[in-house]
Amino acid sequence: MDEVEVVVAHSERATLRVGDVFLKVDADQSRIDVEVEAMALVPVPTPKVLWRKPPVLAIAAVPGTALGRLGEPSTASPAAWAAAGAAIRKLHDAPLPPWPGRGKGLDELAADLDGECEWLVTNGVLPADLVTRNRQVAEAAFRPWTPMFTHGDLQITHVFVDDDEVTGIIDWSEAGQGDPLFDLAILTLGHEEHLGDVVAGYGTDVDLDVIRAWWSMRSLLVIRWLTEHGFDPFMAGCEVDVLRSRM
Repeated sequence: MDEVEVVVAHSERATLRVGDVFLKVDADQSRIDVEVEAMALVPVPTPKVLWRKPPVLAIAAVPGTALGRLGEPSTASPAAWAAAGAAIRKLHDAPLPPWPGRGKGLDELAADLDGECEWLVTNGVLPADLVTRNRQVAEAAFRPWTPMFTHGDLQITHVFVDDDEVTGIIDWSEAGQGDPLFDLAILTLGHEEHLGDVVAGYGTDVDLDVIRAWWSMRSLLVIRWLTEHGFDPFMAGCEVDVLRSRM
Protein backbone atom coordinates (compact mmCIF):
# COMPACT_ATOMS: atom_id res chain seq x y z
CA MET A 1 0.00 0.00 0.00
CA ASP A 2 1.35 3.44 -0.97
CA GLU A 3 2.24 5.78 1.84
CA VAL A 4 0.77 9.28 2.08
CA GLU A 5 3.42 11.98 1.58
CA VAL A 6 2.71 15.54 2.64
CA VAL A 7 4.20 17.65 -0.15
CA VAL A 8 3.22 21.02 1.30
CA ALA A 9 0.75 22.05 3.97
CA HIS A 10 -0.19 25.35 5.57
CA SER A 11 -3.36 27.17 6.59
CA GLU A 12 -4.40 28.01 3.02
CA ARG A 13 -3.86 24.74 1.18
CA ALA A 14 -2.27 21.30 1.30
CA THR A 15 -0.93 18.87 -1.29
CA LEU A 16 -0.62 15.15 -0.59
CA ARG A 17 0.95 12.45 -2.72
CA VAL A 18 -0.29 8.87 -2.76
CA GLY A 19 1.69 6.82 -5.27
CA ASP A 20 1.35 8.55 -8.63
CA VAL A 21 -1.62 10.67 -7.55
CA PHE A 22 -1.49 14.15 -6.04
CA LEU A 23 -4.41 15.36 -3.96
CA LYS A 24 -4.69 19.14 -3.70
CA VAL A 25 -6.91 20.55 -0.97
CA ASP A 26 -7.62 24.27 -1.19
CA ALA A 27 -9.94 26.40 0.92
CA ASP A 28 -10.28 28.84 -1.99
CA GLN A 29 -12.13 27.00 -4.76
CA SER A 30 -11.48 29.84 -7.21
CA ARG A 31 -7.81 28.80 -7.23
CA ILE A 32 -8.77 25.27 -8.18
CA ASP A 33 -11.10 26.64 -10.87
CA VAL A 34 -8.21 28.61 -12.36
CA GLU A 35 -5.87 25.64 -12.16
CA VAL A 36 -8.20 23.30 -14.04
CA GLU A 37 -9.08 25.85 -16.71
CA ALA A 38 -5.49 26.97 -17.21
CA MET A 39 -4.24 23.41 -17.70
CA ALA A 40 -6.91 22.92 -20.36
CA LEU A 41 -5.77 26.01 -22.28
CA VAL A 42 -1.98 26.17 -22.13
CA PRO A 43 0.20 24.80 -24.98
CA VAL A 44 2.72 23.16 -22.63
CA PRO A 45 2.71 19.76 -20.84
CA THR A 46 0.60 19.72 -17.67
CA PRO A 47 -0.65 17.04 -15.25
CA LYS A 48 -3.74 15.03 -16.15
CA VAL A 49 -6.80 15.85 -14.06
CA LEU A 50 -8.11 12.55 -12.64
CA TRP A 51 -11.13 13.81 -10.73
CA ARG A 52 -12.41 16.74 -8.75
CA LYS A 53 -14.62 16.77 -5.68
CA PRO A 54 -14.41 20.13 -3.88
CA PRO A 55 -12.34 20.96 -1.98
CA VAL A 56 -10.09 18.21 -3.47
CA LEU A 57 -8.49 18.05 -6.90
CA ALA A 58 -6.75 14.82 -7.93
CA ILE A 59 -4.08 15.00 -10.61
CA ALA A 60 -1.60 12.49 -12.00
CA ALA A 61 2.12 12.83 -11.41
CA VAL A 62 4.11 14.05 -14.40
CA PRO A 63 7.17 12.12 -15.59
CA GLY A 64 10.69 13.36 -15.01
CA THR A 65 12.17 15.28 -12.11
CA ALA A 66 11.89 18.88 -10.96
CA LEU A 67 14.37 21.31 -12.48
CA GLY A 68 15.74 21.86 -8.99
CA ARG A 69 14.96 23.26 -5.56
CA LEU A 70 15.46 26.66 -4.02
CA GLY A 71 18.51 26.60 -1.78
CA GLU A 72 20.13 23.66 -3.55
CA PRO A 73 22.34 23.46 -6.66
CA SER A 74 20.43 22.29 -9.71
CA THR A 75 21.69 19.10 -11.34
CA ALA A 76 19.73 19.83 -14.52
CA SER A 77 21.79 20.54 -17.62
CA PRO A 78 21.99 23.93 -19.36
CA ALA A 79 19.92 22.35 -22.17
CA ALA A 80 17.16 21.48 -19.68
CA TRP A 81 17.10 25.05 -18.40
CA ALA A 82 16.96 26.31 -21.98
CA ALA A 83 14.07 23.93 -22.67
CA ALA A 84 12.25 25.46 -19.70
CA GLY A 85 12.81 28.90 -21.22
CA ALA A 86 11.40 27.71 -24.56
CA ALA A 87 8.32 26.26 -22.85
CA ILE A 88 7.72 29.53 -21.02
CA ARG A 89 7.97 31.44 -24.29
CA LYS A 90 5.36 29.12 -25.80
CA LEU A 91 3.08 29.83 -22.83
CA HIS A 92 3.58 33.58 -23.08
CA ASP A 93 2.81 33.52 -26.81
CA ALA A 94 -0.52 31.75 -26.21
CA PRO A 95 -3.81 33.69 -26.39
CA LEU A 96 -4.63 35.51 -23.19
CA PRO A 97 -6.89 33.64 -20.76
CA PRO A 98 -10.38 35.13 -20.27
CA TRP A 99 -9.71 35.94 -16.62
CA PRO A 100 -7.29 38.51 -15.15
CA GLY A 101 -4.30 37.47 -13.12
CA ARG A 102 -4.16 37.57 -9.33
CA GLY A 103 -1.39 40.12 -9.46
CA LYS A 104 -1.90 43.60 -8.06
CA GLY A 105 -1.70 46.96 -9.78
CA LEU A 106 1.56 48.88 -9.60
CA ASP A 107 0.32 51.35 -6.98
CA GLU A 108 -0.99 48.60 -4.69
CA LEU A 109 2.16 46.54 -5.22
CA ALA A 110 4.36 49.52 -4.33
CA ALA A 111 2.32 50.13 -1.18
CA ASP A 112 2.66 46.47 -0.17
CA LEU A 113 6.39 46.57 -0.82
CA ASP A 114 6.85 49.70 1.30
CA GLY A 115 4.82 48.12 4.09
CA GLU A 116 6.86 44.92 4.09
CA CYS A 117 10.14 46.85 3.99
CA GLU A 118 9.05 48.86 7.01
CA TRP A 119 8.04 45.67 8.85
CA LEU A 120 11.35 43.97 8.10
CA VAL A 121 13.36 46.89 9.47
CA THR A 122 11.10 47.82 12.41
CA ASN A 123 11.08 44.25 13.69
CA GLY A 124 14.80 43.76 13.22
CA VAL A 125 14.31 40.94 10.73
CA LEU A 126 16.82 42.38 8.24
CA PRO A 127 19.37 45.23 8.36
CA ALA A 128 18.08 48.56 7.07
CA ASP A 129 20.82 48.88 4.44
CA LEU A 130 19.95 45.47 2.97
CA VAL A 131 16.27 46.36 2.75
CA THR A 132 16.94 49.83 1.34
CA ARG A 133 19.28 48.54 -1.36
CA ASN A 134 16.83 45.87 -2.51
CA ARG A 135 13.92 48.31 -2.44
CA GLN A 136 15.96 50.42 -4.86
CA VAL A 137 16.66 47.40 -7.09
CA ALA A 138 12.95 46.47 -7.06
CA GLU A 139 12.04 49.86 -8.51
CA ALA A 140 12.89 48.64 -12.04
CA ALA A 141 9.89 46.29 -11.99
CA PHE A 142 7.52 49.27 -11.82
CA ARG A 143 7.19 49.94 -15.53
CA PRO A 144 4.58 49.45 -18.27
CA TRP A 145 4.32 45.89 -19.59
CA THR A 146 2.15 43.98 -22.03
CA PRO A 147 0.05 41.30 -20.29
CA MET A 148 0.70 37.72 -21.40
CA PHE A 149 -0.57 34.30 -20.36
CA THR A 150 1.57 33.69 -17.29
CA HIS A 151 1.91 30.84 -14.80
CA GLY A 152 2.10 33.26 -11.89
CA ASP A 153 4.02 30.99 -9.49
CA LEU A 154 6.68 29.39 -11.67
CA GLN A 155 8.93 28.10 -8.92
CA ILE A 156 11.77 25.81 -9.92
CA THR A 157 10.00 22.84 -8.31
CA HIS A 158 7.00 23.35 -10.62
CA VAL A 159 8.92 22.56 -13.84
CA PHE A 160 9.70 18.89 -14.58
CA VAL A 161 12.24 17.72 -17.14
CA ASP A 162 13.53 14.44 -18.52
CA ASP A 163 16.35 14.00 -21.03
CA ASP A 164 16.58 17.79 -21.43
CA GLU A 165 12.90 18.13 -22.33
CA VAL A 166 10.09 19.67 -20.31
CA THR A 167 7.70 16.88 -19.33
CA GLY A 168 5.28 18.88 -17.23
CA ILE A 169 4.58 22.19 -15.52
CA ILE A 170 2.45 21.96 -12.38
CA ASP A 171 0.53 24.19 -9.92
CA TRP A 172 -1.45 26.57 -12.12
CA SER A 173 -3.66 28.15 -9.45
CA GLU A 174 -2.06 31.60 -9.90
CA ALA A 175 -2.22 31.57 -13.73
CA GLY A 176 -3.68 34.50 -15.61
CA GLN A 177 -2.79 37.68 -17.43
CA GLY A 178 0.48 38.94 -16.01
CA ASP A 179 4.00 40.27 -16.43
CA PRO A 180 6.00 37.70 -18.42
CA LEU A 181 9.28 38.70 -16.77
CA PHE A 182 7.79 37.77 -13.39
CA ASP A 183 7.60 34.14 -14.57
CA LEU A 184 11.23 34.19 -15.69
CA ALA A 185 12.29 35.77 -12.41
CA ILE A 186 10.48 33.29 -10.17
CA LEU A 187 11.92 30.34 -12.11
CA THR A 188 15.48 31.62 -11.71
CA LEU A 189 15.15 32.97 -8.14
CA GLY A 190 18.22 31.76 -6.26
CA HIS A 191 19.66 30.23 -9.45
CA GLU A 192 21.11 33.28 -11.16
CA GLU A 193 23.77 31.11 -12.78
CA HIS A 194 21.09 29.58 -15.03
CA LEU A 195 19.43 32.82 -16.11
CA GLY A 196 21.44 32.92 -19.33
CA ASP A 197 20.32 29.40 -20.26
CA VAL A 198 16.67 30.27 -19.64
CA VAL A 199 16.88 33.47 -21.67
CA ALA A 200 18.62 31.62 -24.51
CA GLY A 201 15.73 29.16 -24.64
CA TYR A 202 13.16 31.93 -24.30
CA GLY A 203 14.54 33.35 -27.52
CA THR A 204 13.97 37.08 -27.27
CA ASP A 205 15.48 40.16 -25.72
CA VAL A 206 14.84 40.22 -21.98
CA ASP A 207 15.47 43.14 -19.64
CA LEU A 208 17.72 41.52 -17.04
CA ASP A 209 17.41 44.50 -14.71
CA VAL A 210 13.67 43.85 -14.46
CA ILE A 211 14.26 40.20 -13.63
CA ARG A 212 16.71 41.21 -10.91
CA ALA A 213 14.12 43.71 -9.69
CA TRP A 214 11.55 40.93 -9.37
CA TRP A 215 14.07 38.80 -7.45
CA SER A 216 14.41 41.59 -4.88
CA MET A 217 10.72 42.43 -4.78
CA ARG A 218 9.57 38.83 -4.47
CA SER A 219 12.02 38.15 -1.67
CA LEU A 220 11.09 41.27 0.28
CA LEU A 221 7.38 40.58 -0.08
CA VAL A 222 7.35 36.94 1.01
CA ILE A 223 9.71 36.84 4.01
CA ARG A 224 7.00 37.65 6.56
CA TRP A 225 4.55 35.15 4.99
CA LEU A 226 7.19 32.42 4.90
CA THR A 227 8.17 32.86 8.53
CA GLU A 228 4.52 32.90 9.64
CA HIS A 229 3.77 29.68 7.73
CA GLY A 230 6.66 27.56 8.95
CA PHE A 231 9.18 28.16 6.15
CA ASP A 232 12.72 29.49 6.60
CA PRO A 233 13.79 32.24 4.17
CA PHE A 234 17.18 32.40 5.95
CA MET A 235 18.26 28.96 4.68
CA ALA A 236 21.32 28.99 2.44
CA GLY A 237 20.46 30.01 -1.11
CA CYS A 238 16.94 31.14 -0.24
CA GLU A 239 15.26 34.55 -0.13
CA VAL A 240 17.55 36.35 2.31
CA ASP A 241 20.63 35.18 0.40
CA VAL A 242 18.97 36.43 -2.80
CA LEU A 243 18.68 39.86 -1.18
CA ARG A 244 22.30 39.75 0.04
CA SER A 245 23.49 38.98 -3.49
CA ARG A 246 22.31 42.42 -4.62
CA MET A 247 24.62 44.24 -2.18
